[in-house]
Amino acid sequence: MTETDVNEMSFEHAMKELEQVVGQLERGDVALEDSIALYERGAKLKKRCEAKLKEAEEKVAAITLDGDGTPTGTTPVDAG
Repeated sequence: MTETDVNEMSFEHAMKELEQVVGQLERGDVALEDSIALYERGAKLKKRCEAKLKEAEEKVAAITLDGDGTPTGTTPVDAG
């Protein structure tokens, strides 16, 4: 099985795989070397999920509303 590049995954894909990794590690039926590789993969997946959540949060925060609560556009968010 070829592993998908974590940096190309959607939030949902990364979260689903992270749940699988955690499940395998919790069962404890994986060899030590494989556990280390799974842990490393899990760390990358966690980082990807956090980045995608931050990105979504910034997009939501950038939406401006008019007096009626209707979105009127977006305001750029300073990423720095």
